[in-house]
Amino acid sequence: MQSISSSQAKIKGRFAPSPSGRMHLGNIYTALLSWLSVKARKGTWLLRIEDLDTQRSRPEYAKLIEDDLLWLGLEWDEGGLDNIGTAAPYSQSLRTEIYEHYINKLAPLTYPCFCRRADILATQAPHQSDGRIIYAGTCRPAQFPAAPTTRPHSVRILVPNEDITFTDAVYGVQQINLATQCGDFIIRRADGAFAYQLAVVVDDALMGVTEVMRGSDLLLSAAQQIFLYRALGFTPPRFAHLPLLYSDTTGRRLSKRDQSLSMEHLRQHFQPEEIIGQIAYIAGIRPDNTPLSAKQLLQDFSLDAIPKTESIPVPEYL
Repeated sequence: MQSISSSQAKIKGRFAPSPSGRMHLGNIYTALLSWLSVKARKGTWLLRIEDLDTQRSRPEYAKLIEDDLLWLGLEWDEGGLDNIGTAAPYSQSLRTEIYEHYINKLAPLTYPCFCRRADILATQAPHQSDGRIIYAGTCRPAQFPAAPTTRPHSVRILVPNEDITFTDAVYGVQQINLATQCGDFIIRRADGAFAYQLAVVVDDALMGVTEVMRGSDLLLSAAQQIFLYRALGFTPPRFAHLPLLYSDTTGRRLSKRDQSLSMEHLRQHFQPEEIIGQIAYIAGIRPDNTPLSAKQLLQDFSLDAIPKTESIPVPEYL
């Protein structure tokens, strides 16, 4: 099955959070801008729960994600825990058989890897700011297909020494060399869990996603994913990477450790319109932080307004 290119189909965007904790301001900033980008063009917005990491993911957090989005007025058209739509299920933990099918299609390019360090976080999105390490090819075989083994191992995919060029909707033309900037990467962990890079490509393609909006720390991942799209015969979506939000107080990228900017705290101290108005101001969509609803923002939304910087500070009063 192949996805339909964005030029031939209705726009479909997605928000794909991990239910490993309560959402924070950075999560809802991405969700709001994705929703606006899709809805401003009368497209479809999909909610997918990325719970590949079963050790950290919790069903209660998935339910809170839905509740927080609805509280903010960000309703989804497809997906969610109720599995609305024809590409169900929309939780990655329920899609194992699908990933099995597509990893088998990649078998001629894959090999067993016995190195463990990178394996540990392979189900998580590999952020550039987390200190990405380029794999040295320690376990890469001299010939393909690789010889089978019964030893526990992760599965890596061989990448060519090739430049991937794409136009990001925010940052413009990007050129990334797969071999020197990404390296052979894991698509399945040693414990059998499928890795982020494979799962997200398969899901977005089969769900018909035509626009992927996320943080700028995943720009390198776009090259890896475009490589997988092509290897599997899918059409890549349009990518739009956003500047990261960071705390003006600590100087760190926002994370689930920032309790003062978690949805639990924000809902206790602000109304939905106040939060949305603040995000619109931070993102450059509005000249001030006047409270307003997500729907009221639609007429003002433009990706051209998003700063081309790597990060944006969050005001201390939030």
